[in-house]
Amino acid sequence: MTLQVWLLLSAILFVGTHFLMSHPLREPLVGRVGERPFRGIYAVVSLITFAMMVYFYHAIGREPPLWPAPSDALWLIASLLMWFASILFVGSFIKNPAFPGAPGPKGGPTGVFAITRHPMMWSFAIWAIVHMGLVAMPKALVLDGAILILALAGAAGQDRKKARQFGEAWHEWTAQTAFVPFTGGVAYPGTVALAGGTIFFFLVTWIHPIPAGFWRWIG
Repeated sequence: MTLQVWLLLSAILFVGTHFLMSHPLREPLVGRVGERPFRGIYAVVSLITFAMMVYFYHAIGREPPLWPAPSDALWLIASLLMWFASILFVGSFIKNPAFPGAPGPKGGPTGVFAITRHPMMWSFAIWAIVHMGLVAMPKALVLDGAILILALAGAAGQDRKKARQFGEAWHEWTAQTAFVPFTGGVAYPGTVALAGGTIFFFLVTWIHPIPAGFWRWIG
């Protein structure tokens, strides 16, 4: 099999194992091994399948782009989107009611959760969309597409799972928050998320293999 086929298979495995272990296999496995060992197994499987994707992605090397190289205008839009994704990502760690072991939603949404109830998932989704647009290679569509599918379908699945777990409290929470960012209105993400996300964005784009983010113009 070609490296491209191996990348596709590893992407299917990455997404498939996530869905299986997050939904139909979660309760049976937790009942058999316990919650903490299950989280360890989940993490190991996720790391292995993700590492497989990354390995075959790099092994393929450069491919003919599917569309022309991005312009400076597109790079600017991509940089702003990644800055926003970084703010969502950092803010998602602040009182996230969907985290494993979290007691559930309490009170109205604040910070990034007033923007979307799935800030971490949307940070991954935005990352995937931006990289697909900039890299423009078939291998990027596979790897980034897998992350995009996992992020958005995973967010929808999380809503269903948390609704079963928390019942009316989760329905009240979803009534006050939006699935898609800003469709429920514009909100301030919070000072910690804004400052932390900005620092995170500049740090990650600084160590990026190629000039990325605002470093393309200020580096």
